[in-house]
Amino acid sequence: MKPLMIRYGTFFASCTLFILFAALAPNFLSAGNLTNIVKHISFLAILALGFSLALTTAELDLSFANVCSVACVSVGWLVHTNHPPWMAVAAGLCVGLAAGVLNGILVTWVKVPSLIATLATASIANGFSFMITQGVAFVGAWNTDFLWLGRGAVMGVPVLIVWLAVLMLGAWFLLKFTPTGLRMLTVGQADEAARLAGIPVRRIKILGLALSGLAAGIAAVLLTAHLASAAPNSAGDFMLTSIAAVLLGMTMFEPGRPNVPGTLYGALTIGMLANGLVLMGAQYYVQDIALGIIIVASVAVSSSFLKRAALSI
Repeated sequence: MKPLMIRYGTFFASCTLFILFAALAPNFLSAGNLTNIVKHISFLAILALGFSLALTTAELDLSFANVCSVACVSVGWLVHTNHPPWMAVAAGLCVGLAAGVLNGILVTWVKVPSLIATLATASIANGFSFMITQGVAFVGAWNTDFLWLGRGAVMGVPVLIVWLAVLMLGAWFLLKFTPTGLRMLTVGQADEAARLAGIPVRRIKILGLALSGLAAGIAAVLLTAHLASAAPNSAGDFMLTSIAAVLLGMTMFEPGRPNVPGTLYGALTIGMLANGLVLMGAQYYVQDIALGIIIVASVAVSSSFLKRAALSI
């Protein structure tokens, strides 16, 4: 019984929370509301997925929110100035990927701890965001083909949910069924042993951080298309919630380790919590208090892994 609770205790707690909201929150169980929860956590979950992939290689990426914001304004500027949608999408992905690779180089070649390197990258990205926009958001009537990426539907299913499912399944397959994924997991658990086994540790760590940056770029494209606007702090609110989703996910399924199902479930739990509290008429600050409790409780379970990631050189 004890091993079961350690592995699935948080899952059972979230299910209990779901039942509580279903009983007390008006319209919580309506199809429209449940669909909205999944849609609204798609950006959070994608950013959390990127952070989780970096953390899988025992590296922290604290730049993903700022990188997402600078990718948003890059995409927004191109769409706003009537460039082809494909060019805007490519720019967003390239900005995110370039930032991730830069983080990887700083960590593996310059030997800057990921905690410090990614904070520096976040500051640089924030500066570029305000430089591009001059502090003014890009808004207006945008190309409808581009907006479909964040507002369309596939056979009645919101396209954001489709993108989320594809990315989550892709990341899960990468980690569980490919040699590269196995190497990422091995490096995250014991990088020195991985090096002695012939695994290119530097390249794997760069890959993990690059994937985190790419996820930020993907989230930027979808977020900009969904909002039809781009501001220098577009993704600022996702920083803590994304990290909380990953930490919460590390308390279930594979306790103490970042994992794709846990990250998705963590994001869904946070989205459900926010939605349920709003429907119950709770004050806005209650969400912040609940989020803080989630972070503290999650870190208590995953502290050793996080410490190694933050201080590894």
